[in-house]
Formats: sequence, structure tokens, C-alpha cells
Amino acid sequence: MRGWIVLLLLAKLVNISTTQSSSSLTWLSYLRNRAYSHGYGRSHSQASLTAEDDSSQLECPLECDCPSMYRYAMYCNNRNLQHVPFVPSRIKYVYLQNNQITGITNGVFDNAPNLSWIGLHSNKLSSDKISDKVFAKLPNLVRLFLHNNNLNRFPKGLPPSLRVLHLNHNNISVVPADSFHGMSNLMALHLQMNPIEDLGNALDGLPSLTVLDLRGNRLRKIPERLPLKLSQLYLEYNHISSVPAGFLNDRPELRFVRLSHNQLTNGGIPANVFNVSTLVELDLSFNKLERIPTISTSLENLYLQANKIKEFSLSSFCRAVDRNNYSNLRVLRLDANKISPQDIPSEAVLCLRLATNIDV
Repeated sequence: MRGWIVLLLLAKLVNISTTQSSSSLTWLSYLRNRAYSHGYGRSHSQASLTAEDDSSQLECPLECDCPSMYRYAMYCNNRNLQHVPFVPSRIKYVYLQNNQITGITNGVFDNAPNLSWIGLHSNKLSSDKISDKVFAKLPNLVRLFLHNNNLNRFPKGLPPSLRVLHLNHNNISVVPADSFHGMSNLMALHLQMNPIEDLGNALDGLPSLTVLDLRGNRLRKIPERLPLKLSQLYLEYNHISSVPAGFLNDRPELRFVRLSHNQLTNGGIPANVFNVSTLVELDLSFNKLERIPTISTSLENLYLQANKIKEFSLSSFCRAVDRNNYSNLRVLRLDANKISPQDIPSEAVLCLRLATNIDV
């Protein structure tokens, strides 16, 4: 009987030893593979050649990827993360999009003052879970992507170094007057698809702004005091019913204006408001216009489709019709209106001689 007991104990010990050995082997194999990927176990010359890369890999958070070929980038996107991981000091570009991140605590980026690009779009960020100072200590931040989140307030403490800011597809309804204080380097501002009704004077203090995207908001008028260097203005899908007199004359850099899908009528468009030589493209489609507004002969693209236009007024394009006076218009869209090709006068051949596409 005692012999059987001894045999059973020995069998149990062997089983435990085997299990521990298997577990140990698995663990040791994992460590060996990881060590080899970082250069340990290679020849001394190989290890010395890749020492810098190994150090970079060791600094990288386990939930992210820091490829040696892009030593200043950290890829943490599409990993179901719920928090912002540790960012090594050398990193300049961090990609955190398409995760489940709901908040950003203060100091999370302080270790990486050289950050110039942060992608946090397509997460679940809420304004009450973002510290007011989380971006303030990043003096080199140039691009910040916060679109496709759940923000209901404009973020505070944005650094003056920013050049491109994406806040589109959020729930921001109010932009305080001091939101862009000190941001003299901002060149592109994307606020489309938010419930903004009025910007007030919030755009003051943006001397470098060239691109402003406000599509899909709830604006009832064109924002006042637009930056003087503005080149592209996108205002589609709002509730704008009129255009301020002279707003283009005061902005000589404005080249592209898009006002489609609004509530514009001819009564809300002052005479010659679009007759400025600097404008290149004008989109007034999907409004309530009954007449073609007067445009400059310098305009190249004019979109007027899906209005209520009843006549083709050649004087809207050319003040005089002869061999020496003609429009630079290349593209003219008048389809889905109340006119037909027969309504176009024969003199249009001279006035619109450069046109390559006319849809009626």
C-alpha cells in the first residue's frame, strides 16, 4: 500500500514538473523571441549596428507600433484602445485614430514636447474628459485631428503653433470669442458638420487663415469679419439667405466661395457683390435664385444648377459683347432650372468663347 502511495506522489510531482517546464519553456521562448527582435542574441557587430533601433523599440508602448524606418512615428490606431498610451520623448507623429478613447488626462503628452502631429479622430472623446491644458505644453504641435468625436465644446489651451485644426463632425454649437487667441499661425480650420449657429467675432486674430470649412452647420448668415487672407470658404448646407455687400471686395485673397444648398434668393444678393476680379470659382447651386447674378469676366467656374432661373441673361457674364470683350468662364452649370438650350442667345458664342462645359 505504501508503495502505491509513493508511486502516486512521484507521478504527481512529474506532472507538476512537466507543467512547470512547459510553462517555463513557453515563457522563455517568448522572452527569447522578444530579445532577438530587439537585437539580443545576435552577434556583437549586429547588435551594435541596431542599438539605436533597439532602444526605440524598447521605448515603444506594447499596444502600439514604432517602426524603425519611421523612428519619429508611433502607430496606435485601430487597436480598440480606451486610453492614450505613454508617448516616448522622440516621437513627433502619433496616430490614435479609430479607437475607443473617451478622454485625455493632463500631462499625457508632456514627455514628448516635439509632437507636431496628433491624430485622435474617430474616437469617443467628450469635452468634459479632456483637460484644458493637455495640448498647452506642445510648442511644436502643427496638426491636430479631433474630428468624428463627441465634443460639445471648443477645446481650450490650444498652442499658438497650430497650422491645421480639424474639429468637424462633432457637437460643437458655440465657439467663444477667445477660442483662437494667439493662434496667428493657423492656416486651415475645419468646423463642418457641427450645430454652429453663429461665430460672432471668434475668427478675429487669425491673420494666416486661408481655408475655412463651415459646411453642414446652422448658420443663417455669412460670418462677419472673415480673415483677410482667406482663400477658400466653404458654406454649403447651411441656412444662409443673403450675402453682405462688399464682403468679397474686402478680401482680395478669396478665390473659392461655395454657398450651395442654402436659402439664397436674388433679393438677398446685392448688385455686383460677385463682380470681383479675384474670384475663380463660385458655387450657388441648390438655392432659390430666379436670375443669374452678375459675375466678373475673370470667373472660371460657375455652378447654378438646381435653382429657379427662368432666363439666360448674357449681360450677367459680359458687359459688352464683341470680339474684344469676353468671359473667362470655363464651366457653367445651369441644369435643373427653368431654361432650355433654346434660351441661349447666339451672341453667347462670342461672350463665352472659352467655355469647355455648359450644362443647361
